[in-house]
Amino acid sequence: MESIEVKELLEAGVHFGHLTRKWDPNMAPYIYMERNGIHIINLYKTAAKIKESSEALHKIAASGKKILFVATKKQAKDIVAEKAGAVTMPYITERWPGGMLTNFVTIRKAVKKMAMIDRMKKDGTFLTLSKKERLQVDRLRAKLEKNLGSISDMTRLPGALFVVDIKRESIAIREAQKLNIPIFAMVDTNSDPRQVDYVIPSNDDASKSIDKVLTLITSAIADGLSERKSDKTDKDSQDEKADKPEKTEKKAATKKVAVDEEE
Repeated sequence: MESIEVKELLEAGVHFGHLTRKWDPNMAPYIYMERNGIHIINLYKTAAKIKESSEALHKIAASGKKILFVATKKQAKDIVAEKAGAVTMPYITERWPGGMLTNFVTIRKAVKKMAMIDRMKKDGTFLTLSKKERLQVDRLRAKLEKNLGSISDMTRLPGALFVVDIKRESIAIREAQKLNIPIFAMVDTNSDPRQVDYVIPSNDDASKSIDKVLTLITSAIADGLSERKSDKTDKDSQDEKADKPEKTEKKAATKKVAVDEEE
């Protein structure tokens, strides 16, 4: 897990909030001061909250559950796709599909349809369709890939949601709340932190700030995944050792029976 340096957060511009007239009073505990009509976020509190969130996400990743990243704003799209993809976590960077969580069964059907089209192309069924039908299927596949391609491996509801800009992703927040899925988020001074379980007070508009916070968060997730892999290897090794004495005993018993029969 990467160490959290306040100086690095400062250099990335994580401390810049919104205009004071746009603030949400519930963010008051995380605001350090006002400068030139802009709220400045207390980076010591940000660092503490990143640490708290990192520890919780580390545990979720180590338990084998998926963490769904959500960021559809222009500044965050590419960064989230890169960082979440690096730790093999699902992400939504296009429009949030309504019912993504609350109607997960229907979303899974759409993902299966995408897999079915891929199978058609492999087994040659696709070529038996007319030119017009092939074009329609290709368009459908491209649309599904754009909206759901990044969640194709998510076979069950995620163990947590990580959101950049809770105001913009309000539908995703509401769906997660209905299902009691823990919500982690970068929360700017214009948002209500009470909607989120794990608040990271930070600038959610600048790409440098988003990149810095996500680098720290995904580092913790990567550690959790490594821990899970290591535990699994240890368990397999222990199971193998436990099997060996049993096999030795069986061999000895078989040999004894063979000797008895010869006598």
